Amino acid sequence: MSLIELHDLCKTYNTAAVPVRAVRNVSLQIEKQEFTAIVGPSGSGKTTLLNLIGGLDKPTGGSIFVEGKDIATLKANDLIDFRLHHIGFVFQAYNLIPVFTAKENVEFIMLLQGVSKAKREQRALELLESVGLGDRVNSFPTQLSGGQQQRVAVARALASRPSFVLADEPTANLDSHTAGALLDMMAQLNREFEMTFIFSTHDPRVIKRAHRVVTLEDGAVKSDIRQNEAAEGTE
Repeated sequence: MSLIELHDLCKTYNTAAVPVRAVRNVSLQIEKQEFTAIVGPSGSGKTTLLNLIGGLDKPTGGSIFVEGKDIATLKANDLIDFRLHHIGFVFQAYNLIPVFTAKENVEFIMLLQGVSKAKREQRALELLESVGLGDRVNSFPTQLSGGQQQRVAVARALASRPSFVLADEPTANLDSHTAGALLDMMAQLNREFEMTFIFSTHDPRVIKRAHRVVTLEDGAVKSDIRQNEAAEGTE
C-alpha cells in the first residue's frame, strides 16, 4: 500500500460563468520518504492538487487514499482530526501566529493534539534546534527574517509527527541563499527522518532537488519523471 493514492481525482469550480476544471482525472501513487515536486505553469492545478491531498478542499470526483483511508469520504470533524494527526503544512506566506513566539507557534499543533505541556515544550525546542533556530525560540515572527519564519513553519509542520508534509511554494518569498539553506534542511529531514515532502513549485532549485517531478498542464498530469530517469534520458 502506498502512502498516498489518487484515483481519477477531479476538481471543478462552478463559481464562474463557465465551470473551471482545475484538476482532471489525476491518478498518482506517492511512497513514503519521497521528495516530490508538482510543477507546471500558473493555473495548471498545482495548489488545488495539494489542497485536495491535504483535505483542505473536497474533490468533485475520484478518491484520495492516505495510509489506506479515503479522506474524500470523511465528515468535516473527522477530516479536521485526520489532518491534525497525519498531515503537516508549509505555506508560501508562512501563516505564523503573530502574537506567539517561535516556540509557541511550534507548540500550537501539539496543544490541539492534547500533548502535555512538558512534552510539547521539549519537542518544540528540539525541532527549533534542528532547523537552526535554537537561539531564537522566544522571538516573535516580526523579529525573524523571512527565511527564519519559514524554518519555524517547517518545525511547526513536523511537530505533529505527520505522515507527510505538503509545501506550497515554500521558497517563493525567499532570496537564493535562504531558499538554498531551507532546501538543504528539508532534504536532511527527508534523509534522516524519512519524512515525505510534496511541493508545489515554480522554483528550479526545488525541482533540481526533487527525487520525482510531476508536471501538470490544464489540471492533468503531463509527465511523471524520476530524476534519475530524467538524467538517463539526457545522456
